[in-house]
Amino acid sequence: MLALLIKTFLVQAFSIPSDSMMNTLQRGDRVLVDKLTPWFGSEPERGEVVVFHDPGGWLDDTYTPEPNVAQRFLSFIGLMPSSEQKDLIKRVIAVGGDTVSCKKGGKVMVNGKALDETSYIRPGSTPCDDKPFGPIRVPEGRIWVMGDNRDNSLDSRYHQELPYNGTVSNEDVVGRAVVVAWPFDRWSTLPVPDTFDQPGLNAAALIEGTAGPGALAAAGALPIVLVRRRRLTRGRTGR
Repeated sequence: MLALLIKTFLVQAFSIPSDSMMNTLQRGDRVLVDKLTPWFGSEPERGEVVVFHDPGGWLDDTYTPEPNVAQRFLSFIGLMPSSEQKDLIKRVIAVGGDTVSCKKGGKVMVNGKALDETSYIRPGSTPCDDKPFGPIRVPEGRIWVMGDNRDNSLDSRYHQELPYNGTVSNEDVVGRAVVVAWPFDRWSTLPVPDTFDQPGLNAAALIEGTAGPGALAAAGALPIVLVRRRRLTRGRTGR
């Protein structure tokens, strides 16, 4: 009963099935996902690595083998993901209200600010040369996600033909990946890269989205939400 409670509300282990997040995550890594924070109203933030359910149409052609008895047990106690769910793991690049784009040969732009992705993008990868995109305005309550192995990641860029231009609903997010727990020699936290803290990134989004009292209220609340979220995440992961 305790194991089920922990898996359902607190933390769960997920296995990395592909190379789309290299070199941050390797195929076969086990990551621990914080499922508790969203219960307190926090939403995904730029720079976080998140696990989310297939929004529909992303994994239609992906074969899922039938789990054996051991895998079913490990799934039950939270040491493996559920075999009934098709989940993905990517990095949040933009959130609701942001405008995101990337031209061939250029950098990913969020609200007019260029992201320095050298700390997490796989060496040798380009920001978007294989699939330039945008500008795209991310709807409220949704996120734009991309893999760190940019040249080998079927992320939001490749699902723009679907409703909402390839963005993912916040409601589909299982939680934030906070730790690489296995293998032991790869143990590490998954911090938010500094480029997402650059001055003006949030201000640009607020200016673009300002349309009346509601937007002004959101702007006033933003610093409180960010401070609270940063305190929570830094206390757990050292971000």
